[in-house]
Amino acid sequence: MGKLTTHVLDTVDGRPAAGMQVSLWRLDGETATPLDRITLNDDGRAPKPLLEGETLTPGRYRLVFSVAAYFRGRGKTLPEPPFLDEVPVEFGIADASLHYHVPLLCSPWSYSTYRGS
Repeated sequence: MGKLTTHVLDTVDGRPAAGMQVSLWRLDGETATPLDRITLNDDGRAPKPLLEGETLTPGRYRLVFSVAAYFRGRGKTLPEPPFLDEVPVEFGIADASLHYHVPLLCSPWSYSTYRGS
């Protein structure tokens, strides 16, 4: 059975981004439908799969990571407006029987992502 998971690493302090807020959206053309909003656990992971089983269907999705709020919460001084505020990552799910893992490595100035396992 397929599932969607995420994990965030804070590359400034070299630690999981515990407490970061993440929202999940389903995209259909110009329409974005909110599906979930979660807080990452102490390991910087979603406490459970964001989608799995029948809720994981092929299509386009967006994860939005609240990067600036996380770093401000860690006591980092950021400019106003911050260089990175909310980081959207849009991706497609083609085969709902597979595991899609979307990790984010971030700082207030940069981020990278990939399809993990």
